[in-house]
Order: sequence, then structure tokens, then C-alpha cells
Amino acid sequence: MGLGKLSAAPLPRSFFDRPSHEVAPDLLGRVLVHGPVAVRLTEVEAYGGPGEDPAAHTYRGRTPRNAVMFGPPGHLYVYFTYGMHFCANLVCLPEGHGSAVLVRAGEIVAGLDEARTRRTPAPASAAGSAAAFDGGRSAPASAAGRAAAAGRARGVPDRDLARGPARLAVALGLLREHNGLDAIWEGSPAALPPLTGTPGSPGRFGHGPEHATWLTGLPHGSAAVLEGRPADPGTIRSGPRTGVSTAKDTPWRFWIDGDPTVSPYRAHVPRRRSSAATSVGETPSS
Repeated sequence: MGLGKLSAAPLPRSFFDRPSHEVAPDLLGRVLVHGPVAVRLTEVEAYGGPGEDPAAHTYRGRTPRNAVMFGPPGHLYVYFTYGMHFCANLVCLPEGHGSAVLVRAGEIVAGLDEARTRRTPAPASAAGSAAAFDGGRSAPASAAGRAAAAGRARGVPDRDLARGPARLAVALGLLREHNGLDAIWEGSPAALPPLTGTPGSPGRFGHGPEHATWLTGLPHGSAAVLEGRPADPGTIRSGPRTGVSTAKDTPWRFWIDGDPTVSPYRAHVPRRRSSAATSVGETPSS
């Protein structure tokens, strides 16, 4: 595969049937697709299983909330945090192990206009507030409404559309209802022709309508992880996970060095919060 090409070959379930800290760096450069939007992953974090990783949601064992993490590998574990954001993970290891990789950031490589609309700050109104936090489900349906949303979105730089786990989930339209969605595509790779482009240039992987056929093999509501263009091992960096209060020195955050879509690292800062809210790396109360 030449420089600048993204392979649309789906990753097999066996790719995820490994420890999360092995899967995580291998996910860099892969493409996560949901509906009309696709993101090339540039930053991820690994979380271990029960009794192993104090920062993982599964550390204290299985609960109704984290049950998907104990399911088959390759499924999406989507959770709600701080009363306002969804975050998405890809489950690792065989059924019963409770491990996953948090997808933290990436570059929109297809469905740019849709991602912009979803990431657009809505007008200050009850309806607008709902649209801001439901992953774009309440986005304007009319042509005029979409045009107005697109106009507001022009101020969001491309690099920020999926820069951070909450932004990435919004750009992909991932919500609570997608918790447990299988991200292993078992259709024909021939239905997903590769995107091509020149890295480092505007629209480098082609965001125009001519690339819409890249996603036509996926039924509505489906998800897939595609081969994409794996990151050069020499560009992969690792370090502590963002915002975790336990196992904070475990170097299971992985990112592509120098990529503008990677989110800034932030150490954990204690703060008051409601008992219902959990951070990415803290055990939920359920």
C-alpha cells in the first residue's frame, strides 16, 4: 500500500483477541467507521481487566454498566461520563476478560460535513442544548437548518473535530444505544474501495462526495474497524493515561508523534463531582 492510501480491508475479530496494551498501539492509523463518518485513529489508551488495572471500569468486576467489556472482542463499549459526554472503547481479549481500548482522538477521513454538523455548537435554546449532547441526533433536518449549522461549524478547525474522546464520539454519532455494537465487519471488502490522498495536504484523504461509495457496503447503523494505514512504528509514542487518578504512571496511552489531531495530555486533577459521574479511568459506582 503506497503512501497516502487507506486500505478498506476490515480487521478480523482475532485482531482484538489480545491484551489491550498490545492492541492499542496497533490501532493507530486504523479507521473506525460508523455510518457516514470515518476516523483514522491517532491516539488511544489501553485498560486492563478485573483486579489488574485500578484505572479500568472493570477493576472491581462485572456490573450491568460494564458488561459489554466482558463480551466478545471487537464490540464497542460506549459509556456516559460527567453527565454530558459519551466515550467509546473497543473490547479486547476473549469473552469474560473485561478489557478494552479507549479511542481518544483521530482525523476525519470521510463524512467531514456530517462530522462538522455534529460538532457544531448549537444556538442557546433547549433544543440546541439537546443537539449539543446527543451526538448530533437532534441536528437540523431541513436544508436551511443544515446550512446554518454548517456555517457555525466553519470556526471548528478540522484537527479539532475528533480531538479528544468525547469529540470523537460526537463526530461518529456514538450514543448510549450503540453500547455493545459489533465493530467487526463481515461483509465483502470489495464493497469498500480505498480512499487515496496526499498526507499533509488539505483534505488529504478526500472528504468530498466522490468518496461516499467507500461506506456504501455498511448497512445503516453498522460499525467497522478497517485496516487503514498503520502508523510507522518509529512515530508511535507512549506515556501515562490522561486524567486517571490510579495507576497514573502506567504508560498505556499511545499516540502518533507530531499528528495535529492528538489531544493534549492532562494529569488527573481532583475535583468535586456527583456520584453518578465517572472519568475515563475511574471505576463506576454501578
